[in-house]
Amino acid sequence: MPWDWDKLKQKQQGYSRTPPQVDEFLNRLKHFKFPGLRFPVIVGAIIIIWLLTGIYVVAPDEVGVVKRFGRLAYTTGPGPHYHLPIPIESVMKPKVTKVRRIEIGFRTIYAGPPARYKDVPDESLMLTGDENIVDVKFIVQYRIKDAAAYLFNVVNPEKTVRDASEAVMREVIGKNRIDEVLTTGKFRIQEDVATLLQHLLDVYGTGLDVVAVQLQDVHPPQQVIDAFKDVASAKEDKIKFINEAEGYRNDLLPRAKGEAAQMINKARAYRASKIDRAKGDASRFTQLLKEYKKAKEITKKRLYIETMEKIVQTADTIIIEEGVGKNLVPILPLMKELSVEGQGIRKRGSK
Repeated sequence: MPWDWDKLKQKQQGYSRTPPQVDEFLNRLKHFKFPGLRFPVIVGAIIIIWLLTGIYVVAPDEVGVVKRFGRLAYTTGPGPHYHLPIPIESVMKPKVTKVRRIEIGFRTIYAGPPARYKDVPDESLMLTGDENIVDVKFIVQYRIKDAAAYLFNVVNPEKTVRDASEAVMREVIGKNRIDEVLTTGKFRIQEDVATLLQHLLDVYGTGLDVVAVQLQDVHPPQQVIDAFKDVASAKEDKIKFINEAEGYRNDLLPRAKGEAAQMINKARAYRASKIDRAKGDASRFTQLLKEYKKAKEITKKRLYIETMEKIVQTADTIIIEEGVGKNLVPILPLMKELSVEGQGIRKRGSK
């Protein structure tokens, strides 16, 4: 159809005043033709656009999983790639480095601050090995390690992880006593649950890797929590008293042992001194007996002199040499200890 520029100009001026109706515009577009346009060109353009649908880019934190007619074909790493155009092949790009989180026993209603949570007793109430009920809330963190298995082996991976985690936690809690669950066994329980859960997910072929299992809150049911607190307080008092008694024992026993050793050493020293003294006295008596047998009179005299010397030393007696006593007045207090130098008077014990 030849162009009538005047009419077109008039129509454009009319359009500027009043917008055309949509139906009229589509009708004109349907009858519009480019001069010399060929059908193969249109078909070629459509084919090019169709082929361009196979271009895709995988981000660094993703893995490209290509499906061919709905079935797994192959996987690709980060970067630009090409697959057969849709609908022959299509691509899915799950994030394999993202750490996902599952809450078991509770749900986060509002992240806060302040955070608000909702309890789920059907998941959290568990039975321990000593037949006590305990309320366990925990979190499981996981990520994708095999994108193909994650997409094609499990229909609902999140529900699978939740159910498997709850089952494994119930098994581990059922093997432990309530005291261990509430106090010292928490870290070991986390490690055991993570190991068993990873094994179970591998058996299911989920393609998931367990990053961590964290116990958020572990306590007895609300109805008996006060009684458990009383029991825990009594156990703490028991441990405190035992520690105090052991400390007193550890302080008293070494001291008693030291005093006993000291007394034993003193007794041994006293015994040794007495034995040595007795031996010395016996030896001296034996030697004296030998000398006495050799010269009885001399020995008797010597013994007499030595004995008198000892007696005089302990008696309140004053010995005055002959010739000196003439110059003394008899009424002097001779019973007192006198010391007159140069007069020949000797005090008790002097020579």
